[in-house]
Amino acid sequence: MSLSRSDLLAAAQALCDGFASKRPLPELLALFSTTHTISAHEYGEPFLAPFLGRTFVGRHGPGSVEAYVGLLQTHLDYEDMAFDSWIVDTEARKVSCRGRAKFTWTEGVGRGNWWHEQFAYHLDFDEDAKVVNYKVWSDSGAAYLASKGQLNAAREAFEKGN
Repeated sequence: MSLSRSDLLAAAQALCDGFASKRPLPELLALFSTTHTISAHEYGEPFLAPFLGRTFVGRHGPGSVEAYVGLLQTHLDYEDMAFDSWIVDTEARKVSCRGRAKFTWTEGVGRGNWWHEQFAYHLDFDEDAKVVNYKVWSDSGAAYLASKGQLNAAREAFEKGN
């Protein structure tokens, strides 16, 4: 089945809007394929944050997309999330876009460390316009420093020096 540009764009925007509005996990998972093995991968070194550098496969259970989203919800809060720069490839059923938000680390010694970030999503879809592969490129360095409780102090020192 061939999907139109508007079909793919609407499906991608639904996922992005779901993240931006902090929809419950079951609502986010409903946007993923039930006919293909699904995956999520956020690029970066795995030691920098628990959701980075490995592929989460399947819908439920340890190492699944559900676990990935759960890790995001456990360690991060965000506000003012928005998306733009949509690129839609109807032949390959892929959509890429740029996002931005203010993120705050919510766990451990890093609690309260925040940063503004731009990130990129790359989404692959099945024939029903459901997400099969979800890939993210983000500021893993900021997440790491935030998790260690060092980001806000590093930013303040930088701003004093400039």
